Amino acid sequence: MNVGVVKLRKTWNWRLLRPYLGPAFLVSVGYMDPGNWATDLEGGSRFGYALLWAVFASSMMAILLQILSAKLGIATGKGLAANCRQHYGKRTSLLLWLTAEIAMMATDLAEFIGAALGLGLLFGWGMLEATLVTGLDVFLFLGLMRFGVRKVEALIVALVAVIGWAYVVELFLAKPDLGQILFHTFVPTFDPRTLFLVVVIVGATVMPHNLYLHSSHILTRTRINGNTSPKRKLFRFAVFDTVLALNAAWFVNAAILIMAAAAFHERGLLVVSIEQAHQTLIPLFGSFAGLVFAVALLASGLSSSTTGTLAGQYVMEEFLELKFPVWLRRAVTRALTMIPALIALSYGVNPVKLLVWSQVLLSFQLPFAVVPLIRFTQNRRLMGELVNTRATTVLGWTVTALIIVLNALLLGLGFFSG
Repeated sequence: MNVGVVKLRKTWNWRLLRPYLGPAFLVSVGYMDPGNWATDLEGGSRFGYALLWAVFASSMMAILLQILSAKLGIATGKGLAANCRQHYGKRTSLLLWLTAEIAMMATDLAEFIGAALGLGLLFGWGMLEATLVTGLDVFLFLGLMRFGVRKVEALIVALVAVIGWAYVVELFLAKPDLGQILFHTFVPTFDPRTLFLVVVIVGATVMPHNLYLHSSHILTRTRINGNTSPKRKLFRFAVFDTVLALNAAWFVNAAILIMAAAAFHERGLLVVSIEQAHQTLIPLFGSFAGLVFAVALLASGLSSSTTGTLAGQYVMEEFLELKFPVWLRRAVTRALTMIPALIALSYGVNPVKLLVWSQVLLSFQLPFAVVPLIRFTQNRRLMGELVNTRATTVLGWTVTALIIVLNALLLGLGFFSG
């Protein structure tokens, strides 16, 4: 047998690869959180399959940035937040920490509202009751952490599987047009009416907290079975993990838009909220479709909430060089997001509007995470053998510029449209 084939099989042996999988799956749930659900549902119901290319493009950009994030952690032995603290002055580091905390709060708000919506749809509760019950997930998270990070990762993978399975079922029920799916995924179509949603899908997909999370959490794989992992080997496995996990997230986001296109757009129905989508699915495909939808939404909210807490822990400890009890971190974050949400909901504010505002807050913070990431990974003295190639650096800055421009457009369009 060819020696090269034997070497390749040994390198990608599943038993060798399995211990390295997990960090990117924690990251992936941020790309299928309830904020993305609302956008994909409206995009599919309003424009059919036409925006699938935007979902694909945003997923490819996310894969690139998450690979760079993991590479930074592997090369330096420190997360993005710790590198910012080390290489920037105190004032700059403080500013970056504050913007990161705002991003964590905005992320937690979206996940919190999504989980509450899922509970409300499952059990027929009002939003206020569902919101109060969802606040108890802090105790669920604390219970999980007692069993170690690997158990949390296993649960996240299971929840991602639930979401993926749910949308396989939804697509089977909706019977979408495969030809239209393939065409619109790889052939961009431009229409002035789609501009706002294209900006939202592409510009607000990359989640800043995921860049901090991935660069730090990848360090849990530096030692496997008591042995130190060579950097190049670890990076190779991290790339595989990232591509696998974020393609799963791409499938979910594309599936939400496809389901909305097949179930709603082709029937002339415009759906602009998560609750409306659930209510419309039931008469079209039966109560089972509604149940599957609600379960997937709840899984999305709970899994995203768990990873958001881990990201917040890394950010606080690395920026401030301070060990902060995870239970206190979780309780404070949840209080800061739950109280405003309860006040807004009690005055009848649409939950989807809260999701949109959370995405706007995230768009403000994104450049503060992406720009340092590209600067660090192009620095040969810092990165050593894992420094970006020239092509990777050019691609990274191009993606960064595009995301910043799109987020500026998002904010401008949101401002002028009210």
